[in-house]
Amino acid sequence: MQLPSLVPRDRVFFDLFNQAGHNSVHAARLLKQMLEGWPDEAGIAREILLAEQEGDKITHAIVQRVNTTFVTPIDGGDIYGLATQLDDIVDYIEETADFMGLYRIEAPMEQSLAIADVLVKSCEQLAAALENLRGFKDLDRYWIEIHRLENEGDRLYRDAVASLFANGIDPMFVIRWRDIFLRLERAVDATESAAHILEGIVIKNA
Repeated sequence: MQLPSLVPRDRVFFDLFNQAGHNSVHAARLLKQMLEGWPDEAGIAREILLAEQEGDKITHAIVQRVNTTFVTPIDGGDIYGLATQLDDIVDYIEETADFMGLYRIEAPMEQSLAIADVLVKSCEQLAAALENLRGFKDLDRYWIEIHRLENEGDRLYRDAVASLFANGIDPMFVIRWRDIFLRLERAVDATESAAHILEGIVIKNA
């Protein structure tokens, strides 16, 4: 009996991760655009929701393929972990956009724009790494840059939260913006978590 070729299945895993990476970049850019144009660009939240739903479909396809593929090109646990982190990035982006509307934010805080910019850059680096994952080589520069961006995001987050507790700002304003900053920070963190998994994948397949 002839066994089915594993090559097409290999391609599908890498293609799906590539799609997930590009989807995260798309969502992050939409969020940045929405924040820069808020409140006039509030309608972009709908596009971000669609990107989140697309991310869910990609994640489901990855998980389903892991469960039905006898031999995977990457360790099954790493596939689950990477898929989860990529999904989390877009989930946190969607939550940020949702909170802007739910909390009736009148204008974006300057720090939110700065963190959103870091998030876009980090997603772009992650997507570039995923595009080149097949060869398992020369990916160091991507996770090094993602780590640097995550540190920058952490600094911006700390400064943003500190600013909320200065000058006797209204407590409800503090609560709302702390929630928003936290989602942005978690999205950036998820890019670094994904990068750590990618680093482990490359080491195992070196």
